[in-house]
Amino acid sequence: MNHHLTIKSDLFIGGEWRPGQSGDRFDVVDPADGTVVAQFAIATEGDCLDAVAAADAAASDWAATAPRERGEILRTAFEILTTERDQLAEVIVRENGKSWGDAIAEAGYATEFFRWFAEEAVRIPGDYRTSPGGDKNIIVTRRPIGVSLLITPWNFPAAMATRKLAPALAAGCTAILKPASETPLTAAYIVEALRRSGLPAGVVNLVTPVPTGPAVRAMLDHGAIRKLSFTGSTEVGRVLLANAAGSIISSSMELGGNAPLLVLPGADLEEAVSGALAAKMRNGGSACTSANRLYVHRSLHDEFVERFRSALDSFAIGSGLDRGNDIGALVSLKERDKVAALVDTAVAEGATISLGGETPVGAGAFYPPTLLTGVTHGSTITRTEIFGPVATVIEYDEVDEAIRMANDTEFGLIAYVFGPEGDAMRSAARIDAGMVGINRGVISDPAAPFGGVKQSGLGREGGTDGILEYLEEKYIATSR
Repeated sequence: MNHHLTIKSDLFIGGEWRPGQSGDRFDVVDPADGTVVAQFAIATEGDCLDAVAAADAAASDWAATAPRERGEILRTAFEILTTERDQLAEVIVRENGKSWGDAIAEAGYATEFFRWFAEEAVRIPGDYRTSPGGDKNIIVTRRPIGVSLLITPWNFPAAMATRKLAPALAAGCTAILKPASETPLTAAYIVEALRRSGLPAGVVNLVTPVPTGPAVRAMLDHGAIRKLSFTGSTEVGRVLLANAAGSIISSSMELGGNAPLLVLPGADLEEAVSGALAAKMRNGGSACTSANRLYVHRSLHDEFVERFRSALDSFAIGSGLDRGNDIGALVSLKERDKVAALVDTAVAEGATISLGGETPVGAGAFYPPTLLTGVTHGSTITRTEIFGPVATVIEYDEVDEAIRMANDTEFGLIAYVFGPEGDAMRSAARIDAGMVGINRGVISDPAAPFGGVKQSGLGREGGTDGILEYLEEKYIATSR
């Protein structure tokens, strides 16, 4: 790690960095070479309950803090992390394995959430009007929902933390952040930036329990938590929703995706190929927004495949600390092996490897950019979130059929459509997804509502909607 970096590897509870009550630690591993980057404190159930108590104790004062003051703290955190973008990116690379380009892009994207919600903190809406019957005034205010438990994944360790922390803090909620055990250092870096920004003690707390399940259940059962926000797999989301039901905790879920990408007749091939590469290979494919299934019209199929293959073949793979590499490591050997097994299954089910498909020998959780053609809709790989640098191409004849296949999934997070604008808009309207990109492969923006339909989640993050997840409406009636 860069010798200028002071990386926190303890829990943050009640405004203090401290080891866990057990004194035990777990290894944080660089997936590019298997070396141990740091040993992070393990939070016991007692530590986690201390964090909830600290957030609960700080809740009323933070809720009463002026919106401008809350916004200024977030703005200061934005400025700190903007100045330290390279350092934050290095932490991401070292524990997550992604390429430098992806890490720098994430560091910038993550930091923008603090700026966006610094501005939203002072714009919390309310309402005042006369009732239709004329007998009373209807006053609607919004107040913080309360102590919030924020659980984030390893694939975007900075952005997923700020996308939850920023609106929670802007709304006046206190929080407990529980990052993935693969990537706790990034979360700690962001929490330390908030501490340096003047955030009062107890407003944000950081815990890393191992194992996770029992400690999270204990926190949800504590009674103080009123909000659960989770980004991760649909399977874990179902378990958390069941746990939250016991205390009727408001829950936001950003869950799995299985994004279709449609290349319509008449699409600009250069635009479609470059957009598909961005939609598929951003973050090495480890994104819930990743284009898993590429449906390409027969009239463009062969040329699309050739151009896509040629572009993919030029990608350099290796450690993200080498800034010339396009694709880094997956987060762990376990994740790499899951991707490799999916490719093997796809080949067994009739797909053809057009490029890649061989697990490299040697250290590091690397998997090469891979292109599969002759894939059949409904085969295992089209029903599974790949989460790696593997693109599958499915040929189709009729646009109606492509849309039917695109919608033939329990997921509905995001879709992409490439084609003449009118055709693309009509197709986008028929696709069951919370977000659609038209003739572009990356659409995430802190100013836009992010979220899905069906089993891809509940609620929205970002945009003007994002802060509402952390607010409750209160109706007050007064006589006229």
